[in-house]
Amino acid sequence: MPGSRSGLADLPSFFSLVDDGLHLQTRVTPKAARNAIGDVVADGQGSGVLKVAVTAVPEKGNANAAVIALLAKSWKLRKSDIEVVRGATQRTKTILIRGGDQDLATRLGEILTQK
Repeated sequence: MPGSRSGLADLPSFFSLVDDGLHLQTRVTPKAARNAIGDVVADGQGSGVLKVAVTAVPEKGNANAAVIALLAKSWKLRKSDIEVVRGATQRTKTILIRGGDQDLATRLGEILTQK
């Protein structure tokens, strides 16, 4: 089916493997109606970002904590293994999943393509 989201090849890459785990590129919407992990979309530079919406307000790290909790619960990861490493006060964030490897990257890609 043309334009279907049948695999990772159709998606802009939103993650990269690093020495200590996996970096995810996200675009966070705080004060949303509900907590949700959205689709992978292209940002202004053509790179992929994962859309994440949280109901928390962007004050005192509340939205960052909500993003970490949502990702951990949705993907069955420990919150202590997830950290915002870049963009803590911006909507575009880089999130580190410690210990993440190619298997985790593949699993996350499969989860997102099943939506």
